[in-house]
Order: sequence, then C-alpha cells, then structure tokens
Amino acid sequence: MSGEIHYVTLTIHLVVGFVLVFLAAKAFKKTKYPPMALLVIGFSLIVIGDTIIGDIVEFLDQGIFGEIIEESIEIVGFIVLILAVKRS
Repeated sequence: MSGEIHYVTLTIHLVVGFVLVFLAAKAFKKTKYPPMALLVIGFSLIVIGDTIIGDIVEFLDQGIFGEIIEESIEIVGFIVLILAVKRS
C-alpha cells in the first residue's frame, strides 16, 4: 500500500511539474520575454532534480553522491529562478 501511494504522489508531482513547465514555455513563446525563458529553465531543473533524479537516486541507492547530484540540480534551478525574478 505504501509503495502505491508513493507512485501516485510521484505521478501527481510529475504531472503538476510538467504542466508548470509547459505553461511557462507557452508564455515565453507568446511573449518572447527573456526572463520567462529563465523561468522555464529553472522550473525544468527543479522538476528534473527533485522528481526524476531524486527517484533514480533512491531506486539505485546511490547514497550521498546521488543526493549531492540531486540537490545540486535543484539548487541551480533555484538560482536560475532568482535570476529570472531579478531580470523581470
């Protein structure tokens, strides 16, 4: 039961994350506003780092090295989001 809940929440997390990335990309395409492109990149890195890389690290049991990679991708995503906000 616990595994099923994990996969349901993971699926919801991925869907919501990719909807966010899709809407940001659609907004950038419409406006061509450069900070919006940074938002797309930042959101993408956070979704990839937190959800995809995080679960791969957990599945493969990579330990601290995997955690460092996962968190580094997320940190870069947040830095890109900060740059987007500062440039807007």
